[in-house]
Amino acid sequence: MIAEKLHEVEAKIAAAKARRAKDLTDDVTLVAVTKNHDVAAMREAIDAGATQVGENRVQEAQGKHETLDRTVTWHLIGHLQTNKAKQAVKLFDLIHSVDSEHLARAIDKEAAKLNKVQDILVQVNVAKEAQKSGVMEEDLRPLMGLCDALPNVRVLGLMFIAPDYEDRERCRPLFRHMHEIFLAAKDISWKTSNIIYLSMGMSHDYEMAIEEGANIVRVGTAIFGPRQY
Repeated sequence: MIAEKLHEVEAKIAAAKARRAKDLTDDVTLVAVTKNHDVAAMREAIDAGATQVGENRVQEAQGKHETLDRTVTWHLIGHLQTNKAKQAVKLFDLIHSVDSEHLARAIDKEAAKLNKVQDILVQVNVAKEAQKSGVMEEDLRPLMGLCDALPNVRVLGLMFIAPDYEDRERCRPLFRHMHEIFLAAKDISWKTSNIIYLSMGMSHDYEMAIEEGANIVRVGTAIFGPRQY
């Protein structure tokens, strides 16, 4: 069942890529979001071809990391508290949700202890939602500049979580604007940053996000079904 759903999502990703404008040529990475799903479900998805998994919470990921017995790329897609930076740097290949100087410095400090350069994305709150994490657009450049100067952090792109509008088409202009921000960041000559990823789109809107330029999508429910609480 999970394998079938995974392949359905992959087919929809391919179709969404085909609908893109001609200048949107990036490949799309599917992150299978496994939060609140057990290790058996994760193994089923991985054995069916999933190579990237996404978790929201460090503690949950830690237990799975120890028992999964599969080689995958680990993405932290949920909000990260600075007091969890130490564990996050040990577990995750890419942290999507960096949104403050304080957090960036904490990650840099913990990565230095492991002699690691931690790959990150900067989360942007384009919709200016009070309940959502993410740096405001006007504060993005200073934060990216700071991250670019940290020796044990490398910015690989940007992340965005769209509002949960009933009318999904209301998200399209936000995705489009986020892609413009991504292109502008890509054009800057950074010292260490390599702006290649735009992470946006989840189970309910990933096809639209791809059409508008996303090259990482984070899909859980469409693969695994409703979360197990």
